[in-house]
Amino acid sequence: MAEHFPLRLTDSRMLAPSVRHMAFERADGTPFNFIPGQFVQVHFNYADGKPTKRSYSVATVGAGDGTPVQQIEMAVSYVEGGAATDLLGHLQQGQNIDGSGPYGRFCLMEGDSNRRYILVATGTGVTPYRAMLPQIKRLIHTRDVQVALVYGARNPGELLYGDEFEAFAQQNPQFHFYACFSREARVHPRAHDRRGHVQVALDELRPNAETDIAYLCGNPNMVDQAFALLKDAGLSIPHIRREKYVSSR
Repeated sequence: MAEHFPLRLTDSRMLAPSVRHMAFERADGTPFNFIPGQFVQVHFNYADGKPTKRSYSVATVGAGDGTPVQQIEMAVSYVEGGAATDLLGHLQQGQNIDGSGPYGRFCLMEGDSNRRYILVATGTGVTPYRAMLPQIKRLIHTRDVQVALVYGARNPGELLYGDEFEAFAQQNPQFHFYACFSREARVHPRAHDRRGHVQVALDELRPNAETDIAYLCGNPNMVDQAFALLKDAGLSIPHIRREKYVSSR
């Protein structure tokens, strides 16, 4: 059940020129319980006093066994003129904001019997997959699944958490990471790099209705296009799980 609670900023760093990684703790000292793939909401008021809220996927990498975590991590995109950007962009370590959660069902399901997961993301849509890494490791060992993470970015500087996903792939051979660059490639390309949008890697993976379940998270246009591609490949709608990220002012 979702709760309301105060969040205190404990740490932050820039992931990309317009994306900030922020780590919070509950100011009331209570650990936070969530399922990877869920999100929290930040509550605040516009300048005219009207209440509003913004949603952010939890990026925290926990134990993967349901143990509550001490930190709530998220990746926050800066939106020019955005009210949330003004709030979070100026938040200093030790300051509090109001939060609630967890919410959402964009989660790996215990009842799945598929042989492969295809996880697709653009931008900050990759954050729920970061939180899923411990679960993915467990599923690799318990169900012998294959996992492909296809991540689209305009250039290498916008590849959020890329080093972490590459390291996880090296440690877990059944996890495959594809970095798709639509505008600018790396100076020294890596074996998992692809040029173009995420559809390039999806075509290469040859989605199979008999073996695959797909997750799509990020830009609405990408989600719609990838959904159409997967549906054309024969995947049923319940096996294409979607979450769209829309930037709000």
